[in-house]
Amino acid sequence: MEISALKVFIAVAETGGVSTAAERLHCVQSNVTARIKKLEDEVQVPLFMRKSRGMELSAQGRVLLDHAYKLLDMERQARLAVSASLEDGGSISLGAMETAMAVRLPSMIKTFHQRHPHTELSLSTGTTDEMIKQVLNHQLDCAVVGSTVENDEVLQYPFFRERLMLVSTPGNETSHTLLVYRKGCAYRARAEEWLRRIGRLPFNVMEFGTQEGIVGCVSAGLGLTILPLEVAKNLKGDFTITDLPDDIAIVDTYLICKKSTIQTKPMKTLLELANQQNLSQVA
Repeated sequence: MEISALKVFIAVAETGGVSTAAERLHCVQSNVTARIKKLEDEVQVPLFMRKSRGMELSAQGRVLLDHAYKLLDMERQARLAVSASLEDGGSISLGAMETAMAVRLPSMIKTFHQRHPHTELSLSTGTTDEMIKQVLNHQLDCAVVGSTVENDEVLQYPFFRERLMLVSTPGNETSHTLLVYRKGCAYRARAEEWLRRIGRLPFNVMEFGTQEGIVGCVSAGLGLTILPLEVAKNLKGDFTITDLPDDIAIVDTYLICKKSTIQTKPMKTLLELANQQNLSQVA
């Protein structure tokens, strides 16, 4: 069973189709189809159920997907172990909430690159739930998330503490429309809990993929949102910023990674920088 075939299999499983997998892998559809067929011949069971619109994993396919993630991670960890012997180099994939990426991480990333100029640091944003899943599935080496993780496979390091603020425009402080990221966002969960607690029911939810989209629509008077104080205080425009109860407002964030992730020197630097950020707030 070839690693390259497993990568094709994962692409089809995650995108739900041959054409979308081919786009992700930058190859022709016939190559994807041939790789899947060969893999099914090897395991002697169908891995997908073909439908009119896309492909869905079979029960056996779901079993293989779990092992495929682990095998790809082992291959990547082997490469990391070799690069670790060079003290620098290799690559690290880091995920973070968009607000953290915009406000908290730039100085940390700058310091990291100064210490490890030959290490490729790839960055992505997502919700807390998405990134926890990606760390567990070996799709991210580490991630900054907005909650603790109840999983024995995960190491978590306190990173920084945020204070969330209610952000609206004058006259819209009592709006019943909440402008937030998609489900799985730790901050969204806090906002929904607050609205339920104060009895502002029913409320409407408008989902966005970016902070700029949320802020722009709040500015247009379409609703309200909650944002970290460090973000809210730097907003440009006519906004009303209101305190929230501490049990809603105070959010501890963590840098997480899987226990099986090899602690290369660059990885140790990331963890050290996260710890320094945490200690600076405690002080």
